Amino acid sequence: MAGKAYIIGVGMTRFEKPETRDRQYRDMAGEAGGTALADAGIPYSAVEQASVGYCYQASTAGQRAVYELGLTGIPVYNVNNNCATGATALMMARQFVASGLNDCVLALGFEKMKRGALGGGADSGDFAASPVARHYGVMAAAHGFGTTPPTAQIFGNAAREHMDRYGTTERQLAAVGAKNHRHSADNPNAQFQDVYTIEEILAARTVHRPLTKLQCSPTSDGSAAVVVASERFVRERGLAGRAVEIAGQAMTTDTRDSFASGSCIDVVGRPMSRAAARQAYEASGLGIEDVDVIELHDCFSVNELLTYEALGMCADGGSGKLAEDGATAHGGQWVVNPSGGLISKGHPLGATGLAQAAELVWQLRGTAGARQVPGARVGLAHNIGLGGAAVVTLLRKG
Repeated sequence: MAGKAYIIGVGMTRFEKPETRDRQYRDMAGEAGGTALADAGIPYSAVEQASVGYCYQASTAGQRAVYELGLTGIPVYNVNNNCATGATALMMARQFVASGLNDCVLALGFEKMKRGALGGGADSGDFAASPVARHYGVMAAAHGFGTTPPTAQIFGNAAREHMDRYGTTERQLAAVGAKNHRHSADNPNAQFQDVYTIEEILAARTVHRPLTKLQCSPTSDGSAAVVVASERFVRERGLAGRAVEIAGQAMTTDTRDSFASGSCIDVVGRPMSRAAARQAYEASGLGIEDVDVIELHDCFSVNELLTYEALGMCADGGSGKLAEDGATAHGGQWVVNPSGGLISKGHPLGATGLAQAAELVWQLRGTAGARQVPGARVGLAHNIGLGGAAVVTLLRKG
């Protein structure tokens, strides 16, 4: 039987537009990792292994990143799982601890990106060799393949299908963007801190109909880190007051359900997310009704709606009304993306899943400042990558 695993320290840099400052990935990783260790109150020498996630650097960049923290010779695992990279690194760290192999493991993620739209691998010179060729092939068969950014196309087409199938409106999609931009105004680590009305979001430049620029996550530079420890480590070091339990966690990849329907709703990951959520609920003994605060993968506004459905927050097709009615904003049944989410906080791929965990730890500790969800005791993180992988993590206070 697996043992328990706890998060005892978190850290992140501010997420910024690429090339805002002349910082190398190793500098950002050193800042985030050092902050997480200081938050845990432990030296780097206490860390036994490190899982390090990134997508846009060369092999063994993970080693170069942790060398900013120390040269202790520990094993370092380089992780690349598209946009789910950060949560994958966290899952590896939890497995090392829960299995009894280690007492203290660092999960670190970073990205130094370029300005402009994310290609997603579908615009490479050799499309047939792309890991996402099958996914974009499903889209092309149903909708064609246009000239707009590929990731915006596949999610935009999922939004069109949702509108056609369930009557979801453009205003409901824009409500997601408005909420997340509003939330980020209280997050000093967010890339954007501007507040927009639904009308302003609808009037912004269209990236791929119906998605406007203010409903799409940007490319970002940034880093985040999480220290995971065993129950014994927590007890012996007197860290119970800071520890947050990883109560349940699951990763799923594509099955036939992703492709069989020919729908972009399925190919971008709703079935994966649904399966990961079900497994995480079973592992933790918790359900969506127990969750107070959620950080989910809103790479585009439509994916937040699809994730509401996958997590069991509403029936399929009910997510637009959930967003429109304010059920996922402060004062609602759940508070979703109090950090601002990917849309406004930013999306450095390797760091995103770990930044979600950091936000939830602050929320569960009651230290999230102006964006604090009152009385939060259970948090859920959802991180997904096209190609594909979905990770759902349930965190519990104490």
